[in-house]
Amino acid sequence: MIKAVVFDFGQTLVDAADGFRAAEKKLQLCIFSDLKLSDWEEFISLYRNIRRSFHEKSNFSRKAIISVVYRCFGRKVDPRKISRWQEDYWQKVAEETREFPEAREVLKLLSANYNLAMITNTQGGRESESHRAYRFPDLMRFFETIVVAGEGDIPPKPDPAPFRLCLDRLNIEASEAVYVGDDWRIDICGAENSGMHPVWIKHRSVRRSWPEVESSVPVIESLDQLPELPLFD
Repeated sequence: MIKAVVFDFGQTLVDAADGFRAAEKKLQLCIFSDLKLSDWEEFISLYRNIRRSFHEKSNFSRKAIISVVYRCFGRKVDPRKISRWQEDYWQKVAEETREFPEAREVLKLLSANYNLAMITNTQGGRESESHRAYRFPDLMRFFETIVVAGEGDIPPKPDPAPFRLCLDRLNIEASEAVYVGDDWRIDICGAENSGMHPVWIKHRSVRRSWPEVESSVPVIESLDQLPELPLFD
């Protein structure tokens, strides 16, 4: 019997795709200019490879990524500068993050019968209260507990620890929880390995290359399809 529904945040409840694209472009130009480089293709190839390696480890700290980029070019960077760039980065993402139109109504509907919770990976900020999720109080009010994985002694998803912590806070078994997320490796594999019932949301309105995998995990293209799944019968 399902007792709780647990959500990811970015690209699950809110669309931040445009914000990330704008923030990435601005950050790349700042670094390229500050390094006084002339070969954009060489720079961007290196930058993207470094960023990918960090993301594969669920590390989204722009400070860490920038520091490695500078080291690769044999340069040091002012810590105050990269702190400012990181703050500007997440500010830009937050400014251009929008709720998916159906999100609030779906949370309201589900909250009548289930406990709701959220597990989101840290964005590399100093504390969980700085996470952009808290800019959306009309969404956050539905959640009994919110776990910001990757901060303090909580490892980031897909590590099972944040999933177990959330279940402990809800005082339920993994088999009694549905987890809804957009990232195959971080969300779906993480939840499944923790014993929860994952639901893969591949928003139809999001421009994205989804990984091709063979799986029996339910797939939805909009949050309003979630309550219709057999899991909730």
